[in-house]
Amino acid sequence: MDCIFCKLANGEIPTNMVYEDERIAAFKDVNPVAPVHILVVPKKHYSSLEDVDFENMDVIIDIHKAIRKIAEQEGFSKNGYRIINNCGKDGGQEVPHIHYHVLAGKQLTKLVTD
Repeated sequence: MDCIFCKLANGEIPTNMVYEDERIAAFKDVNPVAPVHILVVPKKHYSSLEDVDFENMDVIIDIHKAIRKIAEQEGFSKNGYRIINNCGKDGGQEVPHIHYHVLAGKQLTKLVTD
């Protein structure tokens, strides 16, 4: 498979890894939009959230556990952070491997969601 996030998560391409366990990898985004911009991905390839069947949803729990650990480890858990998952083309997903953006390090602007 020629997936850039699979290659980064599994050490085939060097990256600035900030967290890793047996199922999840997290590394700094090369084009950050905030002072802290970390991508959190499963090591197993899933194209998007829609590709994770209900029997394997525990990987989403693992991602969120990793995000909590990263927030504490990197020192932004107290001030807050934003988690973003773009799902599919219309949702703004550019890389077809499920990934979560973790943004922190400044006051983030409010998004219009109502």
